[in-house]
Amino acid sequence: MDGIALLTITVLAVFVGFEVVSKVSSTLHTPLMSGANAIHGIILVGAIIVAGQASDPWVLAVALLAVVLATANLVGGFVVTDRMLEMFRGRKRVAPPAGKPDAIKAESRASGSKEGMR
Repeated sequence: MDGIALLTITVLAVFVGFEVVSKVSSTLHTPLMSGANAIHGIILVGAIIVAGQASDPWVLAVALLAVVLATANLVGGFVVTDRMLEMFRGRKRVAPPAGKPDAIKAESRASGSKEGMR
C-alpha cells in the first residue's frame, strides 16, 4: 500500500473510533476501559519485543517511541478507570466514636429527637 492509502485508513479509523466512543454511556465506560487496558498491555508487550529485536536504528527509535506511548496510554487508562470506579462507590458513613454509642442516643433524647429512642 502506498502512503496515501495508509493515511486515509488512519484518518477514517480515527473518525469511526471517535464516533463509537462518544456514543458509549457512562455506565458502560468502565468495563470497556478495562478491556481496552488489557489490549494496551498486549500492545506494550509487542512494542517491547520489537524494540528488543530491532537492528536498524530507525526501527529502534520508532519502537521505543511506541513503548513510551503505549505505557502512557496504559497508565492513563488505569487512572481513568480508577476515577470512574470512585464515582460508583458510595460515600462512607461516619461511625460513632469508639466506646460511646450510647452518648449519641443520650444527646438525641435530650434534644427531643425521636431518632435516639430507637
